[in-house]
Amino acid sequence: MNHKTNLKLLIGGAEHKFQHLQEFANTFKKFGGECELVLDVDYVNGFPSKNFKNWINPNKKFNELISKFNPDLVFIDRQSQFGASSIKANIPLFVHLRGDYWSELQWSKQTINQSLKSKSVVYFRDKIAKQCFENAQVILPLSNYLGDIVREHYPKKHIETFHQGINPDLWFEDEKMELKHPCVGIIQDANIWGKTIEMLVLKKVLQKLPNVTFYWIGDGPYREKITSELGKYENFKWLGRLDHPKGVRKFLSTIDIYGLVTGFDTLGMTTQEAQLMKKPVIVSKTGGTTEAIKENETGYTVKLGDHNGWITIIQELLDDEKKSKEMGEKGRKFVIEKFSWNKKTSDFLEICKKYL
Repeated sequence: MNHKTNLKLLIGGAEHKFQHLQEFANTFKKFGGECELVLDVDYVNGFPSKNFKNWINPNKKFNELISKFNPDLVFIDRQSQFGASSIKANIPLFVHLRGDYWSELQWSKQTINQSLKSKSVVYFRDKIAKQCFENAQVILPLSNYLGDIVREHYPKKHIETFHQGINPDLWFEDEKMELKHPCVGIIQDANIWGKTIEMLVLKKVLQKLPNVTFYWIGDGPYREKITSELGKYENFKWLGRLDHPKGVRKFLSTIDIYGLVTGFDTLGMTTQEAQLMKKPVIVSKTGGTTEAIKENETGYTVKLGDHNGWITIIQELLDDEKKSKEMGEKGRKFVIEKFSWNKKTSDFLEICKKYL
């Protein structure tokens, strides 16, 4: 470890990312700091919360928490009332931005129903987000790609890339699943059509590589649009969701190649996990996906819509077992050196030194 700290860090996070935030908190403590991790909505949840009771004195529990813990800074992983309350309490706010907020805002406006209530919720959530961005001590985008987008909107703000960290100890060879080989594994949800639609590039890949089975882990509102098209092929199998990390670890232990087939992604954490499992990876070249691999050493990128690129690279990796193994070995080393929580916490403390 390169740093020691006596900082007191308060993390207010979303439930679906709590495991990753807990890993960050645990590592922060190893560096000597104090850290309190809480579910943000447990401490402040005013309008537009569905429960109107939360609108009355929404900061009471938050203020009690601040009084008891007395943090030097607050870290949030989404733009929330928790962040807005931190600003009101004059505590330096570090905003970890995981996605392209502004594109997602436009998608929300286009897809919500036109009721006054729905419009009001979007309006007030955007108001809170702007408050967090404008008053943050630092904005921490998930990737360099996302950092460029943030600078377009807030050119005068302090902006530092803070990639998603990962715990390498969770990713080791596990018992295998019963899958047909050779195979390509895919782990991604189907929540945004702009991301999901790229999977349809696999139609021609499935036709050209009938002896290679593609297994998809994930689900979402657009799942049926994919399974109705790709499910026509015998070498495509949808397996639903798997528990994380154990189920995913078994899946990654079994597959031969990992593929991230997406129309857009700010980083692609599943490629980190696949590399830790020593699998060669292929990713769609979009957004920040190229930052999660070391191109031509731990994996390859394919341009959007390029089915021939997928066919060529998959065939090459399956034909050259030695090369695939070497890429897998390099992949684990690369992720540990660049994305382990030890490395990311060290980077975070450097950012704190710079801006606190």
